[in-house]
Order: sequence, then structure tokens, then C-alpha cells
Amino acid sequence: MKPNRNDIRTGIVGLGNIGQYHAERLVDHGVSLVGGMDVAAEARSRFARRYDVDVYEDHHELYDTIDAVIITTPNKYHEEYAVDAFDRDLHVLLEKPLAHSFESATRIADAASDSGGHCMVGFNNRFANTVQIVRNRIEQGDLGEVSHIEANYVRRRGIPGRGSWFTRRQIAGGGALIDLGVHAIDLALFLLDYPDVNEVNGVARGEFGSSDDYAYLEMWGEDAGPAGFDVDDSASAFMRCKEDRTISLEVAWATNRPPTHEFVVRGTKSAARFDLLEGDLTFHSASKTGPDHLEDTSIETREIDTHSREQEVFFDRIERDAPDDRSVEQALAVQQIIDAIYRSSDEGHTITVGE
Repeated sequence: MKPNRNDIRTGIVGLGNIGQYHAERLVDHGVSLVGGMDVAAEARSRFARRYDVDVYEDHHELYDTIDAVIITTPNKYHEEYAVDAFDRDLHVLLEKPLAHSFESATRIADAASDSGGHCMVGFNNRFANTVQIVRNRIEQGDLGEVSHIEANYVRRRGIPGRGSWFTRRQIAGGGALIDLGVHAIDLALFLLDYPDVNEVNGVARGEFGSSDDYAYLEMWGEDAGPAGFDVDDSASAFMRCKEDRTISLEVAWATNRPPTHEFVVRGTKSAARFDLLEGDLTFHSASKTGPDHLEDTSIETREIDTHSREQEVFFDRIERDAPDDRSVEQALAVQQIIDAIYRSSDEGHTITVGE
């Protein structure tokens, strides 16, 4: 039986595609969706018609009516809406990344720590069955000492519509690295139990989106051409963590190679390889039991709606008044790493994180 969450009055700030995506799942969870806010009149009208709720141009008016808010705006505006919500002790589910810059992310994290409301950052991929299985195997010691993770989130042609907020540095804070890389970095650190990252060396590239010859195949919006693109469309990085654990990162909106969402988690007893989007999971090991041999074990998993599960955990925490899961603190750590990768790319050398 689903819990009755009708007494948690919830609103959404940012009524575009991801806002509506969250709204559908709120309805499924029995949460009381009471309103939405967006600066665009068309988005407000569409949302009001679809969900039969009040809509607002001013978020303060929405905040007067709710207990919890889901914020899905472009990155630059996270700080304004989140900090105002924290000041009112509202519960906040904030879509990733924390902000468009490390400085803004720090202010959000400070406000969250001073608030009486719960906050959760939208790292929905943590809830994938493959990720949960690998995390459990690591905790049980089945992989031994995990020393290295290969994190890939690569599209062949998948730049969001050029000219949208995703492809404008002033609003997004970056391109493929801050959009896809935030997921890949979080998952790698999550599986390592979030060790301190000491050094970062990386390169962010803008090779395709700035070209007139870009092959428009898979975009999420209209194409305004290269004039609407001033961010990176791929990034490669290497991170050195505490106790010499390492992460190699490859992310791209566009590149001339087959797409991949493969993560490889290397341990001294076993390694795990999984596809983040497809759900394939295999464990690799070797044994001296009998003749020396290699073992590859495939695991069959069931598909899960990770955003729905994320919401379920968020509202459970509100109902139980449970301790926060450190996702704000961890999101700030991811933002600091992203900032370090961009600085490493610009300056051409390794960056010591935190300096």
C-alpha cells in the first residue's frame, strides 16, 4: 500500500520538461501538487491546464502555499529559488547540478545547512538497480579494495538545442561536463563512498557545437546554430583521491565514436562493469579453485524509474524527519571538482582541489 502523502503540499519551480516529468511522478506518489511557478506565461498556462493547479510568476506567492518544492530551473537560477526556500524552512528537492558555479553552489549549501527544511539534490542515477547492486557488493567486501573507476557518459550526437540555456555558459555554467559529468562524477564518488579528491587534471573541449557542419541528429530543442553555443561538448579528466584511489572520466554531448554509458569499478577481488542506461551488469574475477580460470558473471536486473524512486526517498525523509543523506555536501564536492577540471583545462596543468 502506498503511503498517503497528501498532507505534504508541494510545488514546482520551473515548469519545462523536467518540471512536468517530476509532476507526473508526484501524482503517482499521492503527493498534493498544489502549484507551480515559471517566468514564462506559456509554461504556466500549459502546466495549469494539465494539472489543474494554481500557477505563479512570482515564486514568493507559491512559497506561501507549500511545504516542499522541487526546483528544476536552469542552473543559474537555482540559488535564488533554493535560498529563498531555505529561508522559509521549506523542504527542497533541487535538480542537479547544485548551481552554475562553485561560488553559487557554496551559498546554496550554506543556506541549506542553516535551514529547518530537508534538502536533497537530484542525483537520480544513484537509485538505478545496477548501481545499488554494485554498491551493496562493495559494502559486503565482494570486490575487495576498490582502487579505480572508469566513468563514461558519451553521446555520439546529442547536444541540447544550440541556443538553449544548456549551451550558454552564462546560464548553464558549462556544457557536457556540468550536464553529464555531474552524474558520472557523483556515481564514481558514490561508489567509492565519497573520498576526498586531492588532484584533478582535465581538458574540456568545444569541437562540434561551434561548427557550421554539426550534424543535427539528436537534439532536445531547435537549433540556433553555432552562434548559440559557447560551452564544452566533451571533457576528459583524471582524478586522484585519498589513499591513491583514482577516477578516469570521459563525457561528451558529441564525439566521433560510438556512444557509451559504461562504468568499470576495479577491485582487488573482483571488478564490476555496468551500463548506466541499459542496465547490463557483469562481475569479472579470477580463481585458483581447481585449474586457474577467469570468471564472468552476468546479473539480470529490473528496470526502475530512478526519478520516482528519488522522490520516494525525499518524501520518506520528510515524513520520518530523518537525517539528511549528505547529498548537498556531496553535490558541493562535485561542483568543486567540475570547477577544478575547467580551471585545469584553462590553465593547462593539474589543479590541487581546494586551493
